[in-house]
Amino acid sequence: MSMVTEFNRYAIFKTGGKQYQGIEGKTVAVEKLDGELGDVVEFSEVLFRKTGSEAYEIGQPTLQGAVKASIVRQMKGPKLIIFHFKRRKKSRVKKGHRQPITVIRIESIGA
Repeated sequence: MSMVTEFNRYAIFKTGGKQYQGIEGKTVAVEKLDGELGDVVEFSEVLFRKTGSEAYEIGQPTLQGAVKASIVRQMKGPKLIIFHFKRRKKSRVKKGHRQPITVIRIESIGA
C-alpha cells in the first residue's frame, strides 16, 4: 500500500536555473534570493500550472501570472566536502562549501 498524495493546485516555476514545484502553503528551499524575512517575491517564469483535478495549463515556454511567495529564512545548506587527490604525487586538497539558500513559503500560484 503506497501513500500517494495528490495536490489539486500547484505550479512548476523556474528560479536560479532550477525548476521547483510550488504548492500553496508549503515551503521550498531555493537558490539564494535577495531580500529580508517577510519580503514578498514573485516568480514570473511559470512553466506548468494545475488548477483543478483535471484542469492544467502548460507554458509555451511560460505562462502569464506569477507565483507569489514570502521569504521565511535565509540560511546555508549542508556542508559539502570537495576532496582532490592525485596518487603518487603527494597531492591532496580538502575543501568545504556551504551553498547559501533561501526558504520561501508559497502564498499563491496565480491564475
